[in-house]
Amino acid sequence: MQDIIDKRARADGFRLRLAQAMGDTGTSQSALARRIGVDRSTISQLLTGDGARLPNAHVIGGAATALGVSSDWLLGLSDRPERAADLLSTSLTLTEAPRAPVDEQIQAWHQEAQGYKIRHVPAALPDMLKTDTLLEWEYIPHISRTAPQAIGAASDQLDWMRGSQSDYEIAMPLYELISFASATGYYEGLPARIRHDQIDHFLDLTEQLYPRLRIYLFDAKRLYATPVTIFGPLLCVFYTGGHFMSFRDRERIEIFTRNFDRLVRESALTARQVPTHLRALRHRIV
Repeated sequence: MQDIIDKRARADGFRLRLAQAMGDTGTSQSALARRIGVDRSTISQLLTGDGARLPNAHVIGGAATALGVSSDWLLGLSDRPERAADLLSTSLTLTEAPRAPVDEQIQAWHQEAQGYKIRHVPAALPDMLKTDTLLEWEYIPHISRTAPQAIGAASDQLDWMRGSQSDYEIAMPLYELISFASATGYYEGLPARIRHDQIDHFLDLTEQLYPRLRIYLFDAKRLYATPVTIFGPLLCVFYTGGHFMSFRDRERIEIFTRNFDRLVRESALTARQVPTHLRALRHRIV
């Protein structure tokens, strides 16, 4: 008996949602029948019948396609009427990313996530923690953005972090700071004076902003992370080099959040140990 009641409820729900979708799209019974390839009487029966039987898969799928909704929503299996492709197109966004920070876009994402923990794996050293002289050294060779623009964008992010209610966790590979201190790889040719000042700046910020700012260093031989920022439960943004690729669907955000939390959990140096490591690196700069 209960099975009959459940089927009837499901059929009633289908009729209600079918009528809702037709009303929302201004689709008549005749128009829907033509699009599906059935008689108009079939649509009329779907809307006015009181039985416990649902239509066949062809009719359900055809109605969903014609009305721009998902079959799962028509059947009451989902509360989201959008089709999977539509959900993906709204949850995945590509934003052009010049070499320097995109002030307006990045700031907008930070403002949206006000009060949430922000998790960040930078592509190199975090821009907002860099000295002006390091930013000048980096951005002067690039015609797409001037050094003052890069400095202003980084300063705005740091000011935001100082005044916001958001915790900020940064995870970097150990080799990044070692390469910086020794002026190798990306940092080849960086003067010792700039490296000294930058490490002093790091030390000042880690002292001033801890525990709201926490930096972790992980061993890249054991763990890997692509450049990413996770804005609480709202947004996950990957830096691809030329674009920011952002996701808004909760399931993916939770997956990437767990990946980041593993970097923190298995870090080679914790936030409390990083200042000691910075001082040791500073002594090695010649």
